[in-house]
Amino acid sequence: MNIFETYLNKILFEIDNLIYENNWKLKNKLFLNKVVLERPKNKSFGDMSTNAAMILASEFKVNPIKIAELLTPKIKSIQGIKDVTFIKPGFINIVYEINIWHEFLFQLLSRKGNWRYQNIGLNRKINVEYVSANPTGPLHAGHARGAVFGDVLSSILEILGYDVTREYYINDAGSQIDILVKSVFLRYLEVLQNRAQNIPEGWYPGEYLKDIGKAIFVKFGDKLQNLSFEEYFLKIKDITLNMILCNIKKDLKDLGVKMDNYTSEQKIIDSKKLDEVLNILNEKNLLYTGILEKPKGNSNEDWEPRPQLLFKSKKFGDDSDRALKKSDETWTYFASDIAYHLDKLNRTKGNLINILGADHGGYTTRISSAVLALSNTKYTLTNKICAIVHLSDAGKKIKMSKRSGNFVTLSEILEKVGKDALRFLMLTRRNDQTLEFDFTKAKEQNKDNPVFYVHYAYARCNSIIESSNINESQFSISKIKQLVLKEEINLIKLLTQWPKVIEIAAKKLEPHRICFFLIELASEFHSYWNKGKQDPSLKFIVENDIEITTARISLVKSISYTLKAGLNILSIEPMKRM
Repeated sequence: MNIFETYLNKILFEIDNLIYENNWKLKNKLFLNKVVLERPKNKSFGDMSTNAAMILASEFKVNPIKIAELLTPKIKSIQGIKDVTFIKPGFINIVYEINIWHEFLFQLLSRKGNWRYQNIGLNRKINVEYVSANPTGPLHAGHARGAVFGDVLSSILEILGYDVTREYYINDAGSQIDILVKSVFLRYLEVLQNRAQNIPEGWYPGEYLKDIGKAIFVKFGDKLQNLSFEEYFLKIKDITLNMILCNIKKDLKDLGVKMDNYTSEQKIIDSKKLDEVLNILNEKNLLYTGILEKPKGNSNEDWEPRPQLLFKSKKFGDDSDRALKKSDETWTYFASDIAYHLDKLNRTKGNLINILGADHGGYTTRISSAVLALSNTKYTLTNKICAIVHLSDAGKKIKMSKRSGNFVTLSEILEKVGKDALRFLMLTRRNDQTLEFDFTKAKEQNKDNPVFYVHYAYARCNSIIESSNINESQFSISKIKQLVLKEEINLIKLLTQWPKVIEIAAKKLEPHRICFFLIELASEFHSYWNKGKQDPSLKFIVENDIEITTARISLVKSISYTLKAGLNILSIEPMKRM
């Protein structure tokens, strides 16, 4: 039973009656989609709150308080609603009869915790791109954050009815790949000549390239040492990229991250998608040759004070038009990126989501503009930026730099704290907030470690259920109705929030809401359990009172179902015992 959906539909029915009775002219019924039913921030206002009066007021130009006065008695007549009040500027607050909470709990138990979610996706296709780390080295903590964010968001969207493609873009073309191959060749020479090589500044000095150098030596022996860059590049590029990508894919698998598609930038270029982009934009009269103004602040690699081929990005919300070709006729990075997004649009035929790192903040508007242009504004690209992750151990910060080779790899983090802790902790901050990740705290077994706190709640639920010797066949609505204490009803009210949490997480693209809810549920449960230590009558298992024990075990069972549902979405295995 989704209380929000059920009662919102009943309120919308009463709104239809109100419109009919007052002979208000309804121009577009879609405006009613703005009516919401949600939990008020101030719990003293009631169980639910709706903005219906203000939405109607804006449509029919009537004072919202007047509409609230007319709508309040209609809502109060709905079965299961105990009281209705309204406050300025027109919020209507609702209090339910206590039996509504009992019926909700019984329905959840009858379905054995099989939560039902609103199908808002309607099988529409959506492409979620995440990680997409340059294949120049191992994944690190920053990549882990984007990987978990994208993976969990994709799971949420799938639950709500979207047809999701999980995508990784391999940037295997461009100058960074040239530098990578040159760096690997030096490691090859180290093996061949048995002495260290001087690695130029700006190249990749990481220890992880030594194994690739050894593999190339095993394959080619001394046959490469006198070749030019152009000659050895063709021979060792694929070996280099395949070995690095193999390690990346292994790390993602160990992190529990799934991918449906890996797309190569080089293949996009080779497939003439760039020419297709030019043809499409040219037909739409969105290209011209001109000179861009020098951008303020930091320099822009696409800017040069000479005529370039430009895309009318400003027409679609960007703050400047953007270069596709430089004056020497070479493509900009932006042009290749547009070609890739055209490929995604052709495959997806739906909206796109990109999960990007902190260094992409200034890039998002231009590529979103390109997607609108290519799709005739039919489809959109939403970019979500994941802020920086600061690593520390017992409060001491750990610095990271891929170029210098001085960084902590994802595989090292997984080895130290495990998949489950890493996945959970990566979602304990909103994506645009800096995340502090401390190895020591991640392994602590106390309430300050949120993943342990949630696991412990689930394990405690299972321990209580096992100790009670009560099975699900003993649950009944008559026994559940004995749950009348404030703590018990508040826990049930919190459980009813779960489908709404999933829905909002999908609509706002905020998977951290799952972790926040699980932490809140675990906290409320532990708090009630602790009260039983001071007052035996508040224990979940009350000696010589099978009725109240059964009622409370039904509540514990429902909590365990919900904790498990949340952890499953996070791809974390619930721990029955700790």
